[in-house]
Amino acid sequence: MIAAIPLPVLVIGPDDRIRATNPPLERLLGTGLIGKHHITALRQPGIIDAIAAVRSTGISAKVRFVTRDHEKDTFYQVVIALSDADVVLSFEDQSAAEDVGKMRRDFVANVSHELRTPLTALLGFIETLTGAARDDPAARARFLGIMAHEANRMTRLVNDLLSLSRVEEDERVRPREQVELTGLLAAAIKGLEPQAAAADVTVRLETQVEHLSVPGDAGQLRQVFGNLIENGIKYGAAGKELVVTLHAPAHHLRLRGQGVQISVADQGDGIAPHHIARLTERFYRVDSHRSREVGGTGLGLAIVKHIVNRHRGRLLIESELGKGTLVSVLLPVESLS
Repeated sequence: MIAAIPLPVLVIGPDDRIRATNPPLERLLGTGLIGKHHITALRQPGIIDAIAAVRSTGISAKVRFVTRDHEKDTFYQVVIALSDADVVLSFEDQSAAEDVGKMRRDFVANVSHELRTPLTALLGFIETLTGAARDDPAARARFLGIMAHEANRMTRLVNDLLSLSRVEEDERVRPREQVELTGLLAAAIKGLEPQAAAADVTVRLETQVEHLSVPGDAGQLRQVFGNLIENGIKYGAAGKELVVTLHAPAHHLRLRGQGVQISVADQGDGIAPHHIARLTERFYRVDSHRSREVGGTGLGLAIVKHIVNRHRGRLLIESELGKGTLVSVLLPVESLS
């Protein structure tokens, strides 16, 4: 009977020795357990004490059980109950819920940290302006400029948080309208001309195909390309060129079908390999100080990743220290059923 149950199940007889296991339990704790004392298999005081309490009181209990799978902890909720003279343990994997809880805690901590710094600065300057610098026009002008910068930073953060929330809400809904990419990319570059001029970066658009349309959400794709081009401007080298390329449609293994690649290549400092896998994490920054200086919130690539996922595409990041960074977006050309 227990062999048909998908959860790991362990049965302990009245002599405290293991009477039965099922295949999921053997994958969890190992084989050859039948006939052994349950302490040798479980080895965690919390669950061993709970078994003794259930046997003595007859009242079922729930307890936490932790195992280590390679480099990651796996968390189980174990339900312990009596069945005649036997004690039956069933294990339910709670790792996904633990991960969600940790993500939520990390998210709240990161948002709190990002908002605390500008708020502290604003409060400090307000106190100064109402006190020592009340009658100092030069100090007042300087402090008001800094306050405006910090307020704009908080506004960008709130806008990115709202954008991320909207993208996550729609991520499972595949967009169906047709979006023309050449004009979209040209408009994104045009809108960022002031930033490019201020950073002394030349943005060039190369198109290998004219008037290519893909199924998508025009607003979200504009946000993706605007974000990637803006990052290229911010972190590309002054006096260098940023090349945006719309490649011709081709068969892409990562898409398992026809797709188009849009790439943004800068000539900046590049990114060390150990950072690349984490770049799309919320609030992850390679250089926190520089990112804040140029107005980064740490959410841009997380938003890009979710939008690309919604379009059933792929986001690829390649970089080499001293040789710049290439960010590519692969999008399906044909709508999926």
